[in-house]
Amino acid sequence: MTIRHPRRLPLLALGMMALLTGVWAGLARLGWNVPLPRPDFSSLHGPLMVSGFLGTLISLERAVALGQPWAYAAPLLTGLGALVLVAGGPLVAAQLLMLGGSAGLVVIFAAIIRRHPALYTSTMGVGAVVWLLGNLLWFLGRPVFLVVFWWAAFLLITIAGERLELARLQQVPRGAQAVFLFLVGLLLSGLLLLEGSFDAGVRLAGAGFIGLALWLGRHDIARRTVRQTGLTRFIAVCLLSGYAWLGISGLAALIYGGVPVGPQYDVILHAFFLGFVFAMIFAHAPIIFPSVLGARMAYRPLFYAHVVLLHTTLLMRLAGDAAGWGAGRQIGGLLNAVTLVLFLANTVTALGSLPERPGTTTRAPT
Repeated sequence: MTIRHPRRLPLLALGMMALLTGVWAGLARLGWNVPLPRPDFSSLHGPLMVSGFLGTLISLERAVALGQPWAYAAPLLTGLGALVLVAGGPLVAAQLLMLGGSAGLVVIFAAIIRRHPALYTSTMGVGAVVWLLGNLLWFLGRPVFLVVFWWAAFLLITIAGERLELARLQQVPRGAQAVFLFLVGLLLSGLLLLEGSFDAGVRLAGAGFIGLALWLGRHDIARRTVRQTGLTRFIAVCLLSGYAWLGISGLAALIYGGVPVGPQYDVILHAFFLGFVFAMIFAHAPIIFPSVLGARMAYRPLFYAHVVLLHTTLLMRLAGDAAGWGAGRQIGGLLNAVTLVLFLANTVTALGSLPERPGTTTRAPT
C-alpha cells in the first residue's frame, strides 16, 4: 500500500486509539467485566468517542481540505487530549487540549468561510462553535449528561452542513433553506435551554433532531443516488438509514425528556451516536480515508456487512433498553463494538486496493 501523506498517519492513529479505548470503556459501562487501567476509566467513554475520535477525525479532514500546515494543530491537540485521558494524566490537561483543538477547528472554518462564504460553510462553522462551547462547559465542570447534547449538536450541524453542500446539486429552493435554518435554530434553542430546564431543553433538541432528519431525508441527493450501483448506492444506503436513526433519537428525546442515566438515556444517545453518526462515518469512510492518506481504496460489497451488523445489533441493544432486557442490552452493546472493529478491518484491508470492477472507485457522487 502506497501512502502519499505518511505524516498524517500519527494524527489518524491518535483518533483510532481514542475510538478503540472509548469502545473498551463503553463495554465497561455496559457491565462487561473487562480489565481497565483504573476504576474511573469507563467515565471517559463519551469524551474519548466524541472529542478524541470524532473531533480529531473531523479536524484532520478539514485541515487537509484547507491545505494550511497550521491547521493540523487542531487534530493534534484533540488527539493528544485523548492520549492524556488514556494515559491517566490530569483531567484538566486533557480538557484544555481538547478545548484548544475545538478552538482550532473554529479558526479553520473561519478561514474556509473567508474563501467560500456560503450557507453550508457557515453551517459547519456554527457546528465547530457549538463543539467549542460544549468542551468549555465540560472544562467548567458541567456534567457529561448535559454536555453530551452540545457534542451531539456539533456532529449533527457539521454533517448537515456537509450534506447541504451536496444538496445544492438539486437546487434546494429558498423556502427549504429557510426551513433548514429554522430547524438548526430550534436545535440551538434546545441547547441554550438545557441549563435552565434540562428536560425542556432535551425535548426541544429532540424536535430539532426529528426536523433535520426529515429535511435531510427529503433534500439529500442520496434519495436519487440510492438507485445507482456500487459505491454510490452504498453511500446512499448508509445516509438514509442514518437519517432514520436520527429521527428515532429525536423521538426518544421527545418522549423521555431529560433523563441523565439509565436505559432511556441509552436509547436517546446511542440511536444518535451509533445509529446516525456511525452510519455517516460508514458512508464517508471510502472517501475520507483515501483523501487524508493519499492512498487508493476500492469499494467492496463486503462493506455492507458492517452496515447490516450495525443496525441489527443496535436494534437488539435498544430493544433491551425498552423492554428492560438487560442481557439483550449487554449483548447488543458487545456486538456494537464488534461491528466497529469489523468496520476498521474492512476499511484497512480495502486501502491500497484497486477497484474490483469499473465504476467502484471512491470517486463517486455522495
